[in-house]
Amino acid sequence: MKENWQQQLQTLLNCDLKTLYPLARSLNRKLEFYVGPTNSGKTYNAMQKLKEANSGLYLAPLRLLALEGYEDLKASNIQASLITGEEQMLNEDAAHVCSTIEMIDFDLDVDVAVIDEVQMLDDADRGWAWVNAIIGCPAKKIIMTGSVNALDAVKRIAAYLEEDLEIVKHQRKNELKVLPKWTALEKLEDGTALIAFSRRDVLQLKQKLQKKYTVSVIYGNLSPEVRRDEAQRFREKKSQILIATDAIAMGLNLPIKTILFTTDTKFDGVSKRKITVNEIVQIAGRAGRYGHFEAGYLGATRRDVLDHVRLEFESPIKTIKPPFKVKINNNQLEALAAHIKTNSLTKVLKFFADNMYFSGPFIAANISSMLEAAKIVDTRFNLKLEDKYLLAQAPITTKSTIILQAYEAYIASVIKKKVCHYKPSITLPKKAITQRDLLLVEDEVKKISLYLWLSYKLPELFPDHDKAYILRNSFNSFIEKSLKGNLIEEDSSKKPFSKPFPRRENETKESTNHKKDYRPRRRKTI
Repeated sequence: MKENWQQQLQTLLNCDLKTLYPLARSLNRKLEFYVGPTNSGKTYNAMQKLKEANSGLYLAPLRLLALEGYEDLKASNIQASLITGEEQMLNEDAAHVCSTIEMIDFDLDVDVAVIDEVQMLDDADRGWAWVNAIIGCPAKKIIMTGSVNALDAVKRIAAYLEEDLEIVKHQRKNELKVLPKWTALEKLEDGTALIAFSRRDVLQLKQKLQKKYTVSVIYGNLSPEVRRDEAQRFREKKSQILIATDAIAMGLNLPIKTILFTTDTKFDGVSKRKITVNEIVQIAGRAGRYGHFEAGYLGATRRDVLDHVRLEFESPIKTIKPPFKVKINNNQLEALAAHIKTNSLTKVLKFFADNMYFSGPFIAANISSMLEAAKIVDTRFNLKLEDKYLLAQAPITTKSTIILQAYEAYIASVIKKKVCHYKPSITLPKKAITQRDLLLVEDEVKKISLYLWLSYKLPELFPDHDKAYILRNSFNSFIEKSLKGNLIEEDSSKKPFSKPFPRRENETKESTNHKKDYRPRRRKTI
């Protein structure tokens, strides 16, 4: 019996990913990789092939890019649907779908699929989605787009799949030059983008520069809608200068003449480090948009930063090396949990990461964001494992008290199978006064995004999709308005604008007879 159990476990722990996607294997797929730097036209050419197909799929790394793909198809009079984790615009007559890569439907076969920014397969938390898409996307032709550092990785995966791969090389359409001298902040030309690597630095630069220039800002904490509006202001020359994090490195087509790095270090979630050649090349490639400028320019606002940027830029690109990360699926989760006799999602995820063996150049992903969420859901002993797994994939950040409180309330609704209505955590004034005020609203938008995600996964429990969507538009308008004004540094002695929560989303009226204010408070990160 023990030997039989061990044999069954070994069978579970040995996985050939090809077998998980029978529809893809039945299509005799052809793989193409449009490889080249930014500004080489590879995504444009891929989208032209998609438009020519009778049916197609565009898989984007960001909701903003999925929307842009959707609008591009519609502008070409091609009916399309849009599917992301937060919204679905379904057209029953459409044979084309634009989707974020995590939302791929492995049971929907098409003629052509475009997998954009395939170098993202090296991302620690999301890389599995690109690996899964390459292996399992049910399309007769798969067109991948990406930078040269992903070339060896794509070749390895194609060899594992035993599928034909055609490499289509693209060259940059105009020259990218490194400036000989650093550039002072007082001498910026119109069409310049300044690169910082934190929200705080972006807003500080904005505060400093808006005395002389009109400024747009783009950073990761902003919603896709606000990023798009800020990009549009810069595109229409309503702002002279763009200040951004590396959020601009992926997909945003902007009329940038010059990119200037304001620092050569960034915090990557683990430690503060120097930026790498791959990061510099990806960001710098946004300079000199073809059709707008004869050349693009790369520089820095400090001499020491320029020295580092120039040295790295002239270095060889670092190729993505195997193994490539894959994520546990529902069947593996349930089977492993049954064998090791646990309802702990954390234990199953760690067991999977430590013990799983794959045929081919793959390894089990140890996804930090999912593990953080797993630790939260595992405190709820009356929650089913399948529900834990679903909730652990929700878009949350443990750095925000607003989101954590909402997440816990939403978990309670799932446990009790009780309808949860969306309720905002803050009251908006006419405008944000401090950077902290703005951050609270940004977090509220993320809370709305969490609710919208749940409204698609569990619509019967989270029915306020339309209300939340409208409120998100209102909050986004507020953020956009605030970014155009002055934001002062935070004064820790003053409380941010907020209102007490009337009651937590999972609480009843009876439990709130004696009013208690739920103000944002600092709690330990789980």
